[in-house]
Amino acid sequence: MSIGVHIPEYLQDCELVAGEDLARDPAFWLAHVLLTMGDPDDPSEPYGVDTTAYDAMVDRLGDPDQPWPVLRVCFDGGHTVHAVYANGEDENNVDFFIRHPRWGRLGHLGQCGADEAGPGLSWTELLTIATSTQEGGEGLTNPSERLLLLLPMLGDADMPGDASDTVARALSQCGIRAEAARDLAATLLGEQDPASGPRWAPTGDNPIAVCSSPYSPRQVPLALGISPDQAQALATALSSPASGQAEVMEHQRDEHSTGRRS
Repeated sequence: MSIGVHIPEYLQDCELVAGEDLARDPAFWLAHVLLTMGDPDDPSEPYGVDTTAYDAMVDRLGDPDQPWPVLRVCFDGGHTVHAVYANGEDENNVDFFIRHPRWGRLGHLGQCGADEAGPGLSWTELLTIATSTQEGGEGLTNPSERLLLLLPMLGDADMPGDASDTVARALSQCGIRAEAARDLAATLLGEQDPASGPRWAPTGDNPIAVCSSPYSPRQVPLALGISPDQAQALATALSSPASGQAEVMEHQRDEHSTGRRS
């Protein structure tokens, strides 16, 4: 039985249900990245995913007659990222936003689908959220799953050289055939243009980084209107020390090398 999810600030006339159970199926992860970042009609066999299972997952994720699946990622400071598969009769979107129960509003990261908007996260922010050690709350706990869920929101001109390797390991951990994961990761990340790609930096008195892209909701500080203390807490939660990230991603690499899933 699906568990209902209540998001008071998400003003949509729809039924929301927890979708984390979908993450157990490699078909979900292939469908998620191809629907939001690639070509959903790509054959699934090269990636080690059963074609029938993949097609059924695509149909479920886009079914307007079903409750909308919500997948959540809790991270430091009591913040939660939500990814909502929002399915209308005429269009489908995946909405990404951050929520804190004390804000009274949502911090919009962007959308994939009919109403494209983004990017919503820098590489540092993506890796920070994926590797957050925050305990408690609901949602995904596996760093690889957390990274892939939020990957569609990534946009950053200043990417590290090992970014594609990190994404490839995450894909492999989530059930994508290892031999195909590297090529898929390169395709999903694409070519980042250091000269004209999105850049991130705080401006003015707000500590939360904003994005240079004209298509990003984060041209203004995320969750604009929250208190200064709340803004500082969010900025801190989005930029934890790189050493902590490295430790968790090293654990991910060890899990990958032994063929185990956390």
